[in-house]
Amino acid sequence: MNQAERRGYQENRDVIALNAEEAVGTGTPSADVLNLAGIARFLQSELAAAWSACGAFEWIAFAYLGVSSALISLFAENLKHPLRLIALQALVAMIILLLCTIEAKSARKPKRIDAHTLSLKQADFTASQKFWHFWRHWYPHLFFLFCFEELAQLVHLFSPNWHDAKLIAFDYWLTGVHPSVWLERFASPGLNDMLQFAYLTYFVYLLLLGAILYYRQDWHAYWSAMTYSAVAYTIGYVIAIFFPIESPWFSMAGWWHGELHGGIFTTTINFIEHYGRVRGAAFPSEHVAGSFAALWGAWRHRRWLFWVMLPLVLAMCFSTVWGRYHYVVDIFGGIVTGTLGYVIGVWLMGRRGALLKTECYKGGRRLAEKACSSV
Repeated sequence: MNQAERRGYQENRDVIALNAEEAVGTGTPSADVLNLAGIARFLQSELAAAWSACGAFEWIAFAYLGVSSALISLFAENLKHPLRLIALQALVAMIILLLCTIEAKSARKPKRIDAHTLSLKQADFTASQKFWHFWRHWYPHLFFLFCFEELAQLVHLFSPNWHDAKLIAFDYWLTGVHPSVWLERFASPGLNDMLQFAYLTYFVYLLLLGAILYYRQDWHAYWSAMTYSAVAYTIGYVIAIFFPIESPWFSMAGWWHGELHGGIFTTTINFIEHYGRVRGAAFPSEHVAGSFAALWGAWRHRRWLFWVMLPLVLAMCFSTVWGRYHYVVDIFGGIVTGTLGYVIGVWLMGRRGALLKTECYKGGRRLAEKACSSV
């Protein structure tokens, strides 16, 4: 390198250094830094918007998914595919967030908002808004189904053994007999079909209560009923993970003289049990817990429906023992968790943010002021 080249090289270095010092001195961030900061602000804003679109039901749903994912991580060695389960739960959480966000954004541009009540009427929604509004309100039933079926993978997360012997002994201590075995002496096709019908009524309690409240657009009552059930089911799911019970159907197989025969309702139940039965998660009875959560919801929000449901719910509780699906103690456990779901749910629905703002009004009257979010 000659003298002239050496001087040119040194001048370039000085210019680069000077530019760098000026950039540092002025505190001007680079384009890359600005882009990253913008992306971060955008993501933060979107997450805040998504969370504000959620209510009390989602609080419970995300809490359960978070707790169960944490337990899967802690006891991963007891599972075949722990990462797959965690990824599935993350996907479910993402779908719920997206659904809530899309419905909230869709509802911001209605055809007409009542100037006095600020409430949205179903007739004022576009077809797209009605679509998202419907799924936003009815997806909880699919969430319950997902969580229950997933328990088949989680029942031995904490303990590799079944604990049915403890409940069999408790039932015998309480009644002096093995209830499902003792009841077999009264079995007949007609009686069995009637009780299997009673068992089937479980599937309509929350659907019926929800449909009535949805039709009446009583949104506070609607989400209250869903939240009661969510809390009750969640308590039961967690207990089932730590205290696995497979049910008399499996643990007492061979104790009876034969199967229970009947007609169309027995055939229907056998079909459902064949394709949807979960081995485990029998204590507490989620059927009873969900039924009592819905029953208490009817008591609080539609008292006439409570009296219609009460005899059916009691018959359904008896049918779970008759049909060899549950122990007697499972029923008591379901009643307790269902009632706890109602009590805790009532408290949650009084918290700020439990409802969206547009769902806090009915007939010009503001409902549950603390439950209304600021969005």
